Amino acid sequence: MCSHYKSVSDTARLKTHFDIDLPSELSRRDVWPGYMSTFIRRHPHADVGDDAVPEREALIGSFGLIPHWSKDDKIARHTYNARSETVDEKPGFRDAWKRGQHCIIPVQSFFEPDWRSGKAVPTRIARVDGKPMGVAGLWEQWAKDGEAITSFTLLTVNANSHALMNRYGQNGNEKRMPAILNEGAWSAWLSAPLDKAREFMRAYPANLLLANPVQKK
Repeated sequence: MCSHYKSVSDTARLKTHFDIDLPSELSRRDVWPGYMSTFIRRHPHADVGDDAVPEREALIGSFGLIPHWSKDDKIARHTYNARSETVDEKPGFRDAWKRGQHCIIPVQSFFEPDWRSGKAVPTRIARVDGKPMGVAGLWEQWAKDGEAITSFTLLTVNANSHALMNRYGQNGNEKRMPAILNEGAWSAWLSAPLDKAREFMRAYPANLLLANPVQKK
């Protein structure tokens, strides 16, 4: 499961690759559950026909979905990833899924442990071409003391047969990877109806990804 990633924090890269502006609020570059970072959703007024309204908007949210019914934000420690196969069943995710609250998380790289040596070796996974990845996710809003707090989760897919990602994660456990979207599918994912949403839950081609052990400083 993906609990650590590097967000795309450079304004120019976000504009070039995702056609959005970086939110003014503080956004973490190294992101762990509970950290605030950038996600992209379809603009709520994208259908009004006004050229001044962009198709997408970027927001800052907490990494780890906080359902609208939650009593506190501690649940975010366990809801930073959502299994695409069961997302419509799990109480923490099913409302956001059924409402079509899709988002894209701009990710420069993500990290997984390599256990093949018997010890966990942190490994950085990125695109071969160095471009950022757009990972499919869900967003939610939660109210605390009258204040709306936005949060998001990464969707994941099975990677047991993936030529690269089947190397990572604890031995004996199911292998998982983020649901990385093809660039041409970003807009379609953000507006996908419920009956089409699972069509986007596919493993990203192994030949387009590169893995490097993290060098200790």
